[in-house]
Amino acid sequence: MSKLTFRDFEKLRPDPAAERKMKANLEGLQAVARDLHCAPAAPVISRVVLEGLVRVAEFLLILLVGLGFLAFYATPSPHAGWLHNSIGLPVIAAGAVLAIQCFGLYEISPFRNFAANLPRLVAALVCDYAVSIAAIFSLSLEAVYPRSFMLAWFAGGLVAIGAERMVLALAVDRLIRTGRLVRRAVLVGGGPAADQLLHELAEQPPIDLQILGIFDDRTDERSPTVVAGFPKLGSVDDLIEFARRTRIDLVIFTLPITAEQRLLQMLRKLWVLPIDVRLAAHMNKLHFRPHSYSYIGSVPLIDIVDKPIADWDLVLKYCFDKLVGGLLLVLLAPLMAAIALAVKIDSKGPALFKQKRYGFNNEIIEVYKFRSMFIDALDFGAAKLVTKGDPRVTRVGRFIRKTSLDELPQLFNVVFTGDLSLVGPRPHALHAKAAEREYDKVVDGYFARHRVRPGMTGWAQINGWRGETDTPEKIQGRVECDLYYIENWSLLLDVYILVATPFALLKTGNAY
Repeated sequence: MSKLTFRDFEKLRPDPAAERKMKANLEGLQAVARDLHCAPAAPVISRVVLEGLVRVAEFLLILLVGLGFLAFYATPSPHAGWLHNSIGLPVIAAGAVLAIQCFGLYEISPFRNFAANLPRLVAALVCDYAVSIAAIFSLSLEAVYPRSFMLAWFAGGLVAIGAERMVLALAVDRLIRTGRLVRRAVLVGGGPAADQLLHELAEQPPIDLQILGIFDDRTDERSPTVVAGFPKLGSVDDLIEFARRTRIDLVIFTLPITAEQRLLQMLRKLWVLPIDVRLAAHMNKLHFRPHSYSYIGSVPLIDIVDKPIADWDLVLKYCFDKLVGGLLLVLLAPLMAAIALAVKIDSKGPALFKQKRYGFNNEIIEVYKFRSMFIDALDFGAAKLVTKGDPRVTRVGRFIRKTSLDELPQLFNVVFTGDLSLVGPRPHALHAKAAEREYDKVVDGYFARHRVRPGMTGWAQINGWRGETDTPEKIQGRVECDLYYIENWSLLLDVYILVATPFALLKTGNAY
């Protein structure tokens, strides 16, 4: 079963009334759901990133131990110095990491249980060093890497990795206890299927998963209020608001794969959220190849929807934003100072102002802008679109709005507050409208654009969907571009959009 995309849901547009219902407040949720919403939830640390960092750290640790022993034990080759002799060390260190990987020790569970997995760790390092000694012997490199050096390296590497794993076990245990490594999950669908799944999960070894409860649209005997000790928190519509007010990382459907229509009806509601969606496969009679599944312990799940820009992609985008954003802030500082001075001279009031907008997962953020309107005409909620010749806009304001220079202070959001990215869907004002209707009432699935962090510029802006959104077609085109960007993100796409943005700004037809 392949993962679903925006086009799949476009074929099954939800009723606009159902879309508006998803914005209902928490009053409809049960008291236990409100309690969970109020409870603090620490930001999660990606397991994939942590496991990758441990691999890198252990490679460097083994390499450094080898370099240290090489300086004392190795006999320099008559034709090369110490640096030449050390060339093979990264290969052996990488082999050690590969061996540890093959023994299944780069996962959260082995990180926590150091003592239980110590024999496998020793076996992995023995395999690597045995293969390395055999290769050294066959290549006649005993003079470069004598056996005394290899034995010392093995012993030193084992002590270093062992000590590191002991510290790692304590750190991971603390991260799990504080919720930083725990995936918060809910089930969709109650009844016997949910009961069986919850019992199977309870039989697994300690896992980094916290089940919060169950959501189900059914209200009859097939969906009791408590299943295997977990409460029913509300309907699927309630889940939308619940997920926007507290952290949820994973939604697991307990429906049979044969219930296709019901499954799609629920999915087209949930796909606006930045979460992973999985289908429990424990009761399905259809069987797929092993690589088609992901697992919680030994419980199989079918991947339906993945959270966009996650794990290493998120780290890469974060570093790109901070490095490039910081550089742009330094380079553009003189221009920004000149604009601020011009704004102050042109009209009374501060050069900057903050405006509330929708950010990631519908959170309210405040973005910085250069003031382009008279101080007594500022529209903080963008309740009225700026039109051509709008008397509220100052002389300097007209120029900086047409050229989008009024957006430059949002580099502060990118570099310092982190609630904006350089590239992403543009954050819209809270009461922005198209044809006198708020955006989410014009475009079905509008909030799906909030599954990633908003940006200063985006795919929509360089494709002509910039400026006034006075018609439904304009906001529809912008949202479709935003969703295309989310589904096709890459670092190269971000670079392309940044490079193309100055040329797109030359087209000022819709910007007032």
